[in-house]
Amino acid sequence: MTQTVAWLVLLVAGLCEIGWAVGLKYTDGFSRLWPSLGTAVAMVASVVLLGLSLKALPLGTAYAVWTGIGAVGTAILGIVLFNEPRDALRLACIALIVAGIVGLKLVTPAGD
Repeated sequence: MTQTVAWLVLLVAGLCEIGWAVGLKYTDGFSRLWPSLGTAVAMVASVVLLGLSLKALPLGTAYAVWTGIGAVGTAILGIVLFNEPRDALRLACIALIVAGIVGLKLVTPAGD
């Protein structure tokens, strides 16, 4: 797997991370069947895709980017879907996570 493909797989893994984290809100304590199944599928997909990306990416970088994508996406969807606070300090903290993700991508050495 090339690094380019690994980064794309990691991005999809991060999107699945967002999906299961937000999905938890809809499961109502895993008492609703379809949201619970969707959340479980997203959880498994997220971890499997993270594992695949590790074939070409350093563990620390991949894990940090994966959790960062999940954290940022979940925080943003919390604001949009659940009317969570959107004050300037919270948005600045989200921006710092994004800066960290971009920074890790930029400093990861190329190679297969």
